Amino acid sequence: MLSPVAVIERKRDGHTLSKEEIEFLISGYAKDEVTDYQMSAWAMAVFIRGMTPPEIACLTKAMIATGDVLRPIGDTPRVDKHSTGGLGDKVSLILGPLLACAGVHVPMISGRGLGITGGTLDKLEAIPGYRTDLSEAEIESQLKSIGCVITGASSKIVPADKKLYALRDVTATVPSIPLITASILSKKAAESLNGLILDVKFGSGAFMQSESDARALAESLVRTGNELKISTSALLTDMTQPLGRSIGNGNEVIESIETLQGEGPNDVRELTIELSARVLHQVGAASSIEVARSSLVGLLDSGAAFERFEQMVAAQRGNLKNLPSLAKAFDFCASNSGIVQSMNGQKIGHAVIALGGGRKFVGQAIDPTVGLEMQVRVGDRIEQGAPLVKVFASESSDRDAALKWLHDAFQIGDSQPASVPLFQTL
Repeated sequence: MLSPVAVIERKRDGHTLSKEEIEFLISGYAKDEVTDYQMSAWAMAVFIRGMTPPEIACLTKAMIATGDVLRPIGDTPRVDKHSTGGLGDKVSLILGPLLACAGVHVPMISGRGLGITGGTLDKLEAIPGYRTDLSEAEIESQLKSIGCVITGASSKIVPADKKLYALRDVTATVPSIPLITASILSKKAAESLNGLILDVKFGSGAFMQSESDARALAESLVRTGNELKISTSALLTDMTQPLGRSIGNGNEVIESIETLQGEGPNDVRELTIELSARVLHQVGAASSIEVARSSLVGLLDSGAAFERFEQMVAAQRGNLKNLPSLAKAFDFCASNSGIVQSMNGQKIGHAVIALGGGRKFVGQAIDPTVGLEMQVRVGDRIEQGAPLVKVFASESSDRDAALKWLHDAFQIGDSQPASVPLFQTL
């Protein structure tokens, strides 16, 4: 007879767990039949011993089975994108409406930010009234009428993941590739997807800071996604500097709107189009990636994607005409002349948190009016006294702390740094 202790001991001793053992543990945890301290011991065993690809697939399926899944709607392909998180990453706000214009459904269940990387829901809640708590029935209705939705997960979707993630967060087991893979893909599989594109970021402004770690995670995600019968692929994308110009919440919404209207920073536009084109091709909604790219450019430049974004926001009770004004701005300037050698994304992110634009703990309120606007890119030549960053700070912002983080974030020297491509395939 199976018992939690026996399963934990087998994983601790390096054995491969069976499908029955994994299902027993995850189902029992979701039903409160397996305790937090037992699950903590198992998570640590996985963190140390790892899991085989079949084990990861079984774990993901077991987590999906603890809750509801969204129902497919007709024959329309259903797709989504997942990003592992990065500084200034506002691609989801653009990609969802853009893909809906291309004729697919996008049921994007997103999360909040903790640490230096902002959450999609936090950005959208900078729009007054925007709802991020849609029910499954509301998600289905909005997909039928508009083709895209961006909301938070209900308590009925993968409840085991919510419990396990909270446990991992306080037991130093978050950076486990098997547990990350199951957490991400259980939520995406619960959307009943046909296609999934993964944006796995690396660099100082990302969760995975080394390219090798990001590649290992991407390979695990792609392998498991395809095992779940979801056509899955991934890009490795650069986060050695922020994506786009804006970092914050309200200012990232503004930059997203600019991109949806055919403008915006080139890197944000290029990455959004590339991710979108690849997932359209994966599900047969475009004959080639090249054809998809061309079509997506037209949807951005014509304003069609922005119109669909307006419809989505209105359906979720957001008021785009009443966006809050950004906080008063001042410039943070270079202390010497030279070439921008590097930017430390962790330190830039901590500057945003000091301003009030990010969280130090779960549940902390965020000020959508504060943030940063980057004035330079890595490789740019800068003169002493010229602005590096425009800082949007409120009266409650810790300006001194933010400026200290920014002072330490930039390296300026004489040589031209090596360029890093915006994205690369596996």
